[in-house]
Amino acid sequence: MKASKGTRTKTRTLLQKKPRARGLSPITRGFQSFEDGEKVNIIIDPSVHKGMPFSRFHGLTGVVIGQRGAAFEVSVKDGNKTKIVVARPEHLVKTKI
Repeated sequence: MKASKGTRTKTRTLLQKKPRARGLSPITRGFQSFEDGEKVNIIIDPSVHKGMPFSRFHGLTGVVIGQRGAAFEVSVKDGNKTKIVVARPEHLVKTKI
């Protein structure tokens, strides 16, 4: 049998909430706004499927370089390349540094 190669393969524990954080996230998380040049962490919220970045970028830090509709463009260093990740604000958290 051939294994499925969807966008959420091998993410059983990666995209899993802690027991007390389960359920829907606060609605205000979708209203966040970020300025250009602001540092953000990509933390995928598995309860929101829309605007979810690819699982490889979960936990990475990047810089907001623009907005695309309701989503934000984040420049992320992936190995030696710089990539642009398009993610909705539910999956982004401001860096505390």
